Amino acid sequence: MIGLLDYGLGNINAFSNILKNLNIEFKIPENEDDILTCDKFILPGVGSFDEAVTKLKSKNYFEILEDDVIKKKKFILGICVGMQIFLNNSEEGSSLGLGWIDGEVKKFNINKLRVPHIGWNKIKIINKNKFLEDIEDHEFYFLHSYYCEIKSKDSIITTTNYNIDFCSAFISENIFGIQFHPEKSHDSGIKLINNFAKI
Repeated sequence: MIGLLDYGLGNINAFSNILKNLNIEFKIPENEDDILTCDKFILPGVGSFDEAVTKLKSKNYFEILEDDVIKKKKFILGICVGMQIFLNNSEEGSSLGLGWIDGEVKKFNINKLRVPHIGWNKIKIINKNKFLEDIEDHEFYFLHSYYCEIKSKDSIITTTNYNIDFCSAFISENIFGIQFHPEKSHDSGIKLINNFAKI
């Protein structure tokens, strides 16, 4: 059972429709008891780092997820800001992230290119794994002004170039993070969600 975490950020309806069309069992948890019945989580995110942290804390998700993900080793997929808050902190704000991944979220410092980085861009697969299995089109949709700089380079599974090569996806044991938006990435995004559900 996948728990699709609704904390006020991210297009929950888009993910719900994808999961329904794939016939994947999921629920949108409404309380702690609901969360405990899930064995995987998807954490979407659109917005600022501090806002995401504040909203998660207001629902007591920091403590609950810490137990489920870190202690019980349940799988979680963080998307965009949902990925970024897995790290220690961000140049975007003053709040501390979950600290599950050792690293910092940094702002693009680009003179010639537009920020935010928005639209279709290619991912380069660094480490093959089941999460990326059968992904034929390596273009995904991005919308972000900040990127993850993580210390464990072995965790990086894809990079994307936008003036610099940045981490666009990582896996650290049961923790998955992607900077792009699978819900806006057509067939490849749908396949990625399906792959996560099957892991």
